[in-house]
Amino acid sequence: MEFKTCCVTGHRNIPMDQQEYIAEKLRREVSLAFEDGYNRFLSGFAEGTDLLFAAIVAEQAQRHPGVCLEAAIPYPNRLHAKDGQFQKLIACCQSVKIVSDHYFPACFMQRNRYMVRQSARVIAVYDGRERGGTLFTMRYAHSLGREIRVIEI
Repeated sequence: MEFKTCCVTGHRNIPMDQQEYIAEKLRREVSLAFEDGYNRFLSGFAEGTDLLFAAIVAEQAQRHPGVCLEAAIPYPNRLHAKDGQFQKLIACCQSVKIVSDHYFPACFMQRNRYMVRQSARVIAVYDGRERGGTLFTMRYAHSLGREIRVIEI
């Protein structure tokens, strides 16, 4: 099967008063991606945006046969996260890619670059910060000519 891939980037701390709004917007973006023929979805499995996206894809994938949810994990020990939601969602993945064989400070950036290189579309949950991983990932996606769909907080 040939894959058309979409990934997500976004902040870990979504304000409580914005969580329902962000979930609704992510559901809409995932639905649009399905309509546009995307069938492989990558999540970095960090708290916040990444896990919310993975949960939405896992939920909607039940109605879309052949969909692949892939976890892009920055380093092996991250798989041992104690977070129950993380463990539940990792079990829903059809694929797990461990990007680096060990932890180092830039392994998260390396994971984000992997996801963007694999993807034609990047969904970004972004609050306008002038620095940080989400902005860096959006800039990298732009430099590679990827489609970027921004959900503004």
